[in-house]
Amino acid sequence: MSRKYFGTDGVRGRVGQAPITPDFVMRLGYAAGKVLMESRKMPAGERPSVLIGKDTRLSGYMLESALEAGFSAAGVDVCLVGPIPTPAVAYLTRALRLQAGIVISASHNPYYDNGIKFFSAQGTKLPDEVESAIEAGIDQPMVCVPAAELGRATRIDDARGRYIEFCKSTFPNDLDLRGLKIVVDCAHGAAYHTAPSVFHELGAEVVAIGAQPNGLNINDGFGATAPRALCDAVLANRADLGVALDGDADRIQMVDAEGNLYDGDQLLYAIVRGRARQGQVDGVVGTLMTNLALEHALGKMNIPFARAAVGDRYVVEMLNTKGWLFGGENSGHILVLDRHSTGDGLVAALQVLAAMRQSGEDLKSLLGGLSLYPQKLINVPVSKGFSWKEDPEIMAGLAMVESEISGRGRVLLRASGTEPLLRVMVEGDDAVLVQSAAEKLAEIVRRAAH
Repeated sequence: MSRKYFGTDGVRGRVGQAPITPDFVMRLGYAAGKVLMESRKMPAGERPSVLIGKDTRLSGYMLESALEAGFSAAGVDVCLVGPIPTPAVAYLTRALRLQAGIVISASHNPYYDNGIKFFSAQGTKLPDEVESAIEAGIDQPMVCVPAAELGRATRIDDARGRYIEFCKSTFPNDLDLRGLKIVVDCAHGAAYHTAPSVFHELGAEVVAIGAQPNGLNINDGFGATAPRALCDAVLANRADLGVALDGDADRIQMVDAEGNLYDGDQLLYAIVRGRARQGQVDGVVGTLMTNLALEHALGKMNIPFARAAVGDRYVVEMLNTKGWLFGGENSGHILVLDRHSTGDGLVAALQVLAAMRQSGEDLKSLLGGLSLYPQKLINVPVSKGFSWKEDPEIMAGLAMVESEISGRGRVLLRASGTEPLLRVMVEGDDAVLVQSAAEKLAEIVRRAAH
């Protein structure tokens, strides 16, 4: 579907540049509010209500005010919760029976980017047709409702505590984390005041890093996209385990006591392996980026595997279609649908820990010898809207590299859904071949794109 403003995960961009400007975000809130007003038949005298959360970026204050104004002008009430993880917004929207949840975040991007993403009343990403309806209204004139019908704003003061209790509820009641020393890296992001408390209240000794946000340091040298800090901290503190979240805490990486780093594919396998012992796995959904080794390992366990398009919304859609519970991306978005309706880094970490506690194994042992194939990803900057599929040089280069690696791996070329990048990924059984093929294709793309 062609989108003017929405990418695979809402609207995102550089703060101060279209579309991440106060006037656009106000119109976005107004358009979303109008769609809600038209689609929700409320009892007489009542208005739809939405929840707005954000990460720790300084620009979040400005965009929060703009969104609030837009929704109010459309006659929609707003509940504000301040800095809180993206999956907490999904949970609270569902728990409080609100009509939608909105997150102000650019996830793993630097502080100078920001974005707006939406959750439905069920705590899931909005369907494409709803996003299309919102897009259609953004460029229409704003017509404020009468003064007596304006939406009101209130603040939910116990949102943090509610979410902490929810996360703890996803961990088995008969287990705890006593005796474990865990380093928790919050990326100076939205989980800085929730993640350490969750692990501590379940009994672990917690060392928190990346938990001093100043509005500008989100994802800067810390978190799931910069895991070196976590590896170093686990070794320095002689910890049993490390957990790294990204800026809005919907993705995760983990580190064992030896400093070994585990990505989303490996952690998904650990969860599935633990659940499979209880007979609770019907199938697993990955993406086009999922490592081939995971697919093969699941095959040996006779667990069906399917690939969705890249983006956790597409993983969720395929899981729902198939009636399965487990899915994820190698980037660290992990879905466990009998625990939460969306990807949640904290909940995913607790599912890995539950599998470890139930099996008595450490993380390395739980993976059962799963060895990922060498995979090289190169991001090539391109102009926005670059039609790479129509470029003969790129298509010829892609065919050449696919021929070179045929039978030994696979090649994937795709546009990022959140940034002006073309992602070149090569995977195979030989690291030298993979590196060479990826660099060759990336150079072809660079020449064609500039």
